[in-house]
Amino acid sequence: MSRIVVFGAGGRAGRHAVAEAAARGHQVTAVVRDPAAHHDLTADSVTVSPGDVTDADSVATVAAGHDAAIHAAARLDVPPRQFYVSAAHALLDGLPRAGVGRVVLIGIGTTLETAPGVPIHETPGFPEDGRAFSLGHAAALDTLRAAETAIDWLVLAPPPVPLDNEAPRTGRYRIGGTQAPPTADSAPAFSYADLAVALIDEAATPTYHRSLHSVTP
Repeated sequence: MSRIVVFGAGGRAGRHAVAEAAARGHQVTAVVRDPAAHHDLTADSVTVSPGDVTDADSVATVAAGHDAAIHAAARLDVPPRQFYVSAAHALLDGLPRAGVGRVVLIGIGTTLETAPGVPIHETPGFPEDGRAFSLGHAAALDTLRAAETAIDWLVLAPPPVPLDNEAPRTGRYRIGGTQAPPTADSAPAFSYADLAVALIDEAATPTYHRSLHSVTP
């Protein structure tokens, strides 16, 4: 089994990733800013550790000895571009020093394309309050694509709608390309539990490499 470090383990996506990895028998380090606030994450195969995904030294320290990393962290008190780009740089710097060669990052569906070269956040009428957040993710993706690195990174972008935090795990998901998948009012909501399945699959047994992909029900 693998040793997986999960940055942003206190959030919804991060918690599900930790639970999914632990349930499969992986050893997990759950990285949060304040471990005292996350005692509930602790389990036999889970260690809760303080860390900062935007600080390369912190990333290198907490990721040492792991096989793969997952970036599920978010900050609402920091400008999105600043946070996501800083995190990308810190992971690209810190993970090689830690000997970690694989990282799976959670993207955002609004960076997927409605036409070649046209992300959802550039379509007419896209809400301005959401555009900065999407542009932050896009800038981080540009950072990854431009990097000369040995890190095998992957960005998985779930649908650009709220995910279901309560729906049970089905183990089913589909990975597509950079095009936004068609949606219908009758389409099932994608769950954090099934997003976590995709994250751990790709962290432990990589299939896609150095690219952005949609992940849907």
